[in-house]
Amino acid sequence: MGHVSVSIDIAGLPPERIVFSISPLAELGVALHALAEPGHHPGLHGWATATAAGLKPDLADRLHEARFLWSTTFSDVFAPFAGVPGHDGSTGATLAEELDMLDRLSDERFVEAALELNCSANDGDGPADPGRALELAAVHGPKPLEFTRRLLDDPAPVRAWLRRLFEDCEQAFFAETWQRVRVQLAADARHKTDLLRRKGLAEALRAVSPALSLDESAGTITVDKLVEGRTTSVDPRVGAGLTLVPSSFGWPHLMVLHAPGWRPMIHYPIGAPELPGPASVELLKRRMEALAHPLRMRLCRNLARTAHSTSELADAHGITAPEVSRHLSVLKKAGLVTTRRRGRYVLHQLNVPVVARLGSDFLETVLR
Repeated sequence: MGHVSVSIDIAGLPPERIVFSISPLAELGVALHALAEPGHHPGLHGWATATAAGLKPDLADRLHEARFLWSTTFSDVFAPFAGVPGHDGSTGATLAEELDMLDRLSDERFVEAALELNCSANDGDGPADPGRALELAAVHGPKPLEFTRRLLDDPAPVRAWLRRLFEDCEQAFFAETWQRVRVQLAADARHKTDLLRRKGLAEALRAVSPALSLDESAGTITVDKLVEGRTTSVDPRVGAGLTLVPSSFGWPHLMVLHAPGWRPMIHYPIGAPELPGPASVELLKRRMEALAHPLRMRLCRNLARTAHSTSELADAHGITAPEVSRHLSVLKKAGLVTTRRRGRYVLHQLNVPVVARLGSDFLETVLR
């Protein structure tokens, strides 16, 4: 495995078009992810448990129906400010303002945003393939399949349904949550803006995350992730700009929006919880040896986000199913992967709490 990363071209970008800003809709997205995947967020168990317990059954059912928008990975529908042509790229002051921006996206752009990151095997590089989207949705159960089919067939009612869902989340729990975290997020954005003005972009990026680096001569920001991608902050189709958005719920995820025709956005976590202490030396050695193979590490990236079948992993990585099975067997013997059956599919998923014991460095790398 060669070095992989996401690069953002900023050559010719006016400095004032690099902004730190807070986004209620983007934060709602990671809050919903923390509810759906509490294992990814060791510091949020109390909040996730209390919030899930307080949801009315109808809202819980609707969240389950659409959960692949935020559990498998992070849909670009949570950052409409980056995708509205002619918009200046600024985030909204309220959730309602950002939902209005979401309504301004064309049906085609909305469907691509919802499906290309969540139903494709390639992390959103390239346009969504409806047939492939349906095929992958089927693996994850009847609800995601039905949701995907309705979105492809007639986007308008699904978009209205989704807006109501987000509004009901605000009423049920997010208004109170946002009121609590927005002060800290706004303070972080102000601090990073001040750093950018006083000490320059390289220093500001270092303060955001060690995974970000700047090559001033090439005019490129590089984000060290286990995914390849390239985007530009000076696309004339959408307008120049780069938005950096702090998140209280995001750790350990560092997300980069790099879809064609959208302004790039970096959604970065502030603060990290303490993780449990290490396992025994012998157990640690066995698990680290299981992870030493570069392809197994790439498989972990897929399995950290959602359950996958062997054939799905083989297709995603361009290798044979028996080869995938051999690597999964090593990971399972080390207790790093769990397996369950859903209908005719056998699904594998990373055992995130066990991996967390290997230390935040590995966990942050596969979840970034």
